[in-house]
Amino acid sequence: MKLKILTITLFIGVQAFAQEQMPLENLNAFKPQAGNWQLVGEVQVNPTIDVHQWQHRIEEAQTNKRRRKRKEVDAIEAPITITPGTGILLNMNDSEKKDRLETVWKHGDIKLELEVMLPKGSNSGIYLQGRYELQLLDSWGVIHPKVNDMGGIHNNWEKAPDKIFRGIPPLYNASKAPGLWQKLKIHFQAPKFNLRGEKVANAKFVSVMLNDVVIHTNVEVSNYTGTPIEKTEVPEGPLVIQGDHGPVAFRHIKYQLLKPSEVAIGTLHYKTYHGEFKDLNDLKEATLVNEGTSELIDVILTNQEDNYGIQFSGELKIPEDGKYNISVGYSGGVLLCIDGNTIIEINASDRQEMIDAAVTLTAGTHPFELTNIKSAGWRPPRLGLTLATVSTNPTAFHTYDSYPPPINSISPIYVQPQTEPRLLRAFVSFAGDGKRLSHTIGVGTPEGINYIYDMGSGNLIGVWRGFFVDATPMWHERGDGSFKPRGAVQWTFLNQPVAQLSNLEEAFPDTGDAPDYISKGYVIDAKTGLPVFKHRYKGVEIENFIVPNSSKTHVIREIRFSKMGLQNWYCKLAAGTVENVPDGSYRINGEYYIKIRSGQVPVIRTTEGTTELVIPIDGSKIEYELIW
Repeated sequence: MKLKILTITLFIGVQAFAQEQMPLENLNAFKPQAGNWQLVGEVQVNPTIDVHQWQHRIEEAQTNKRRRKRKEVDAIEAPITITPGTGILLNMNDSEKKDRLETVWKHGDIKLELEVMLPKGSNSGIYLQGRYELQLLDSWGVIHPKVNDMGGIHNNWEKAPDKIFRGIPPLYNASKAPGLWQKLKIHFQAPKFNLRGEKVANAKFVSVMLNDVVIHTNVEVSNYTGTPIEKTEVPEGPLVIQGDHGPVAFRHIKYQLLKPSEVAIGTLHYKTYHGEFKDLNDLKEATLVNEGTSELIDVILTNQEDNYGIQFSGELKIPEDGKYNISVGYSGGVLLCIDGNTIIEINASDRQEMIDAAVTLTAGTHPFELTNIKSAGWRPPRLGLTLATVSTNPTAFHTYDSYPPPINSISPIYVQPQTEPRLLRAFVSFAGDGKRLSHTIGVGTPEGINYIYDMGSGNLIGVWRGFFVDATPMWHERGDGSFKPRGAVQWTFLNQPVAQLSNLEEAFPDTGDAPDYISKGYVIDAKTGLPVFKHRYKGVEIENFIVPNSSKTHVIREIRFSKMGLQNWYCKLAAGTVENVPDGSYRINGEYYIKIRSGQVPVIRTTEGTTELVIPIDGSKIEYELIW
């Protein structure tokens, strides 16, 4: 097999779209509002204070006619503290200032990425085109999310049968604890209208991802949702953020406005061949079976399920200079040439994949050729060609049957605890695509609190809520020995967390670098049914207990040591940006909290360019909560 690429950028399975960063140095991108929206440098949230209860107490104190009214107000602990600056968009509404925030620009189809932070009990929403609300809510700990939970597409309250929209709940509650930054990725398609202004296609959320988990895919919204800016549907409208239901913060807002593509192709000529072709060059001496013209790419023109070759030739009509994303989906082998230059060449007969390439093209017509061979009876015939620019939706130049949407023909193999915990040994790639770990074990609980433990380092490396794992990669056919967590995993850090250090500048050992740190496996705790992981280090027996907390929202980890009075022994709890939180916990990278329960005073240190939260091992145990 040969992969050949000339003067292009090629990537598999990913569409490249240039996104525009919304500047948050000023509010020029938005219409004027009452003043509840502001720009700040940092936001710190006390996750234990409910914002609505706080606002109620403030209002009560402000209406108190006694002289000490101002002192009473000042004495009420606020759930949110801010640092002046720019870069974070914050709503702090009250009974007088509670305007929505509306962009000065309008959008139709759009890709939107952002990070959002909600205090405890807070509520907001993002309105695509000002009409279709994706709910933002503190839904931490909700087991069965509804349309008004985090990531839900909200209902409306219309009575007329043709106006009712009942909303769509997220597939999964991937929301985090209050006060943590949460990632949203939205691909939205606006409703479409004919020349008479009649709607011919509903608005659609092509995909929504919350904290890297898909919560909506190809969901149509038949009407506007509750409290739109106007009770109409239009081709374009502003992006709107709700401002009257509670504080909310945003950062790292990026968007890409997508427009209809004007790329076209002229009449296609095709030639078909039959034979057991193993090389694209075999077609040069093959006997022609049929030829003709076609409006679209169609592999069915071969009249064969296998052992065929087909060549299409035509012209691409490019409306303007720019970079174009070209996607070719195929079975077998494929060759794409534009202007006589080879763009993609997969010289094989049994492959099956989607190949994407970024090509710079000038306005005008460009001759192209697309060649496909297949000699692999176990592969279905597939051939598709799609083009887009960085600012347009893709346009497919193939028939539906020639390259239908991919369907997973493999029944997934899910592992799910019922009445007792489940354990599964597997390979795990840290953070999904990082270092591959070989001594890891997944632990799932009936309460839906799941984690991954690295027995090689004695470290808790990942936690998530909800469903346990998809073991299809491990058990389907030969498998690769890995599983996929079925939820939004919060990853922690790599390397050995317990070590004797010569000083507080010394780094903790990488996994396997301390030969006297020995894994002793695990035993099952008769009371919890969960594993107790055992290690031995420098003559000290170490036990790890990891259990769900009483409210079933996060985990409590306890590390016990067989000896006391250990000299210069330390435990690393977290790595990354460490912030003190008013409730006594520590916020790590804005993504999760560490709350120490065993009384040690932690040290925030920087070593080898990494900030770490470290505590001394000064007793028989360490106990902390990991909250996400």
